[in-house]
Amino acid sequence: MKTIKALVLTLITLLFAMGGVLAQTLQTEVLREIGEAPSAERIEADITKLVGFGTRHTLSDTTSATEGIGAARRWLKAEFEQISEDCGGCLEVFYVSDYVGGEEGSRIPETVQVVNVVAIQRGTADPNRFVVMSGDIDSRVSDVMDSESVSPGANDNASGVAGVLEAARVLSQYEFEGSIMYAQLSGEEQGLFGGQILAEYAKEQGWDIKGVLNNDMIGNIQGINGVIDNTTARVFSEGTRAVETEREARIRRFTGGEVDSPSRNLARYVDKMADLYIRNLNVMMIYRLDRFGRGGHHRPFNDAGFPGVRIMETNEDYVRQHQDIRTEDGVEYGDVLSEVEFDYAAKLTGLNAVVMAGMSWAPSPPAEVRISGAVRPSATLSWKALDSDKNPQLAGYKIYWRLTDSNQWEKSVFVPADVTEHTLENVVIDNYYFGVASVSKDGFESPVVFPGPAGSFGD
Repeated sequence: MKTIKALVLTLITLLFAMGGVLAQTLQTEVLREIGEAPSAERIEADITKLVGFGTRHTLSDTTSATEGIGAARRWLKAEFEQISEDCGGCLEVFYVSDYVGGEEGSRIPETVQVVNVVAIQRGTADPNRFVVMSGDIDSRVSDVMDSESVSPGANDNASGVAGVLEAARVLSQYEFEGSIMYAQLSGEEQGLFGGQILAEYAKEQGWDIKGVLNNDMIGNIQGINGVIDNTTARVFSEGTRAVETEREARIRRFTGGEVDSPSRNLARYVDKMADLYIRNLNVMMIYRLDRFGRGGHHRPFNDAGFPGVRIMETNEDYVRQHQDIRTEDGVEYGDVLSEVEFDYAAKLTGLNAVVMAGMSWAPSPPAEVRISGAVRPSATLSWKALDSDKNPQLAGYKIYWRLTDSNQWEKSVFVPADVTEHTLENVVIDNYYFGVASVSKDGFESPVVFPGPAGSFGD
């Protein structure tokens, strides 16, 4: 009986593989189309518009129609509304805000309203499941408290904001089973307030966020080290979940998972999608929450328990970040428009777009993934069956494994949708790390989920 079951499973797997050749071809075609769709010209126009507001400092003017952060966020909302009109009302556009500050010694000494601009493209089957792309509206000069001096913020972070707008233009031409959220966040330079506000709002709404792609500086190719490179990008991710409990940490100590948080496997997904669908782009996975001693707007989402990564340029030029516009000793300082590489920003926007499309067309990542196999010549993985109403595209699951010192998943086996447990014979659990991804009928895959609480995408 066991042999017959194994033969049937093998036959189903082979049939899926044969049918999957066409699905994979169509998948590759549409994702490459999406990856190449972002327009450098439109991104340049958007960055130019944002620079034209003079300063977008969190404490800058909120009433002017032409200057300050108030004018910038109203323009962004209007842009999302135009995108929605062009796609027949496919976006829900609104503000998410709160009042912060007023504490002595704070970067916001007096209470101010921090306003995020959000647009949601609802999924057709699982509208409460989200993947998020974010950028930061605000800008600054050398003095973080200077809200009046000209602060173009062309690369930091008008490039990320423009990328979010352009991704919305591209992806709003498609329908997805899962939802996509485009988020323009405020208050980043003053303390990551916009991300905190949206993450808390997401929890209140009960949103099931499976990934946050924070884009902070995606338009510079020349580094302070003299390197000029438009073929690489970095993705930063936390190694263990920020919300891990003491009990979960004890489990992880004996079963592994230090490099397999949902954020880390989201980063692996980004890397894989770049290799498959973005021409001439190599992603560096940085095993760190963010740059050394620094922070970004994915962190508040991690702090709230949501998977999130930072996507950005590889080579930073520090004379172009957080600087008054000036020339000293022949060195030109300032985050100005002329130093942004728009083609590169379009390439990284394409990377975000294929990641969001892939995750939103794929079924939800598997839940309640478990593993057993101690002192046995095999490893058994199990998971909870996905809700078929929310995941009508589900074809089955892929069980992945890799050597413990490998940075990417190496081997896999497919099982059909009615299977929720599978044993890998003669694969010793001690020698590998394991995970499970869900697969659609068209071949779109979710990120891989590492077993246990260490790898959970939110069961």
